[in-house]
Amino acid sequence: MKSLDVKVWGVRKRNTKKSSYDVRWTVAGNVFSEQFRTKGLADHYRSKLLRAAHAGEEFDTVTGLPESMVEKAASMTWYAFALKYLAMKWPHAAPNTRNGINESLTAVTMALLDARPGRPSEELIRKALRNWAFVLPGPEEREVPAEITNALHWVAKASRPLSDLGDAAIGRAVLDSLKLKLDGTPAAAETVRRKRRTLVNALHYAVDLGEFKENPITGIRWKKPKVAGEVDPRVVANPEQARSLLTAVSYVGGYDRARGRRLVGLFACMYYGALRPAEAVGLTAADVKLPEIGWGTVLLNRTRPSVGKRWTDSGETHDDRGLKNRPAEEVRLVPIPPQLVAILRQHLDTFGTAEDGRLFTNERGGVVGSSTYYRVWQEARVLALPPAAVASPLAARPYDLRHSALSTWLNSGVDPTEVAERAGNSVEVLLSRYAKCIDGRQEIANRKIEDLLREYE
Repeated sequence: MKSLDVKVWGVRKRNTKKSSYDVRWTVAGNVFSEQFRTKGLADHYRSKLLRAAHAGEEFDTVTGLPESMVEKAASMTWYAFALKYLAMKWPHAAPNTRNGINESLTAVTMALLDARPGRPSEELIRKALRNWAFVLPGPEEREVPAEITNALHWVAKASRPLSDLGDAAIGRAVLDSLKLKLDGTPAAAETVRRKRRTLVNALHYAVDLGEFKENPITGIRWKKPKVAGEVDPRVVANPEQARSLLTAVSYVGGYDRARGRRLVGLFACMYYGALRPAEAVGLTAADVKLPEIGWGTVLLNRTRPSVGKRWTDSGETHDDRGLKNRPAEEVRLVPIPPQLVAILRQHLDTFGTAEDGRLFTNERGGVVGSSTYYRVWQEARVLALPPAAVASPLAARPYDLRHSALSTWLNSGVDPTEVAERAGNSVEVLLSRYAKCIDGRQEIANRKIEDLLREYE
């Protein structure tokens, strides 16, 4: 029977060993209830009941639910759902985010394939998913090689039902698969966390579609790998080492050293201005003020991260976007010391700018690729540092120049608020990330403890 006689009560907390929350309601005098792990989930379910009642939907006196809330069996496979989720996320995602979604969906899809006859090789399946299935426009809008078409047809047939993720054992097995690389060795903790985040977000979408009552992954007890949030102090170069590295850059890059000399200013921006690599790559002549004497300024408003042609709407290797984690129109003013001013003035006198005003270009005038400046940096390290330092983490990546800059500023006594403003970080993130790189903190603490102990001698 159906009835419009519906009353929905407030959410009630159950004070048991493991707290839970009840949603209770009546239909024609019959009492119904559902339990949830969190108050947010309970409130969300209660809101759906209220919306159905206010819309005049009839509630079933047996199940206690309106037609709109009757949970249907998952009507699609994981693979079909993953394509639907990708189509929803892709238009609004940044290129690097698209790449991450693609990688995550590929990993989960590989873990949710049945053992059907005719299975293609692991390499071919992964290639078909990474290069064709989880990229827009999809295979149906492009000319696809026959082997890829066959592989994707097999995947569509072998993919397990989306509803299987409601089984905690299967969900845990999928999460465990994210911890391993292709060769069976452990994946980086940050990579695992990123893949899990995509899976959780995808299943939130499945809840929105009515495929699950609540996200099945969030309730699984699973030990996440720990992500190191602090900067390793071993990567931080001191000012003398940084100068040696910048000098060495000008001596590498081919017979005429042009490739290296073109990039001295790029690396100098990372060290003296604490710019992120993508910020330095996108810097234009209009963004800098370079007086003949004293400090200059850099006004940052765009970045040119290297992401690959597959992920950008323009089809170019580099994306063109605003500052990281900031609204598109936001800018950041960074004072730069006389040392960097002199380097940039010399760079402009020697190389000029690209047609669009960019300070740093490759030999053909294009955007400097991350692989290009990374190779130059590795050559410079070998030239500038002793063998033991080359084998160490010291300034192993160009990004470590930014870490060195911020550590230097903090150690010199610059107010953290000012450092954070120049770096484009919050004070909390700055201090938590660079806590181990601030010299003298242990000595100060030791003195305070020693002074206190002496009072009681």
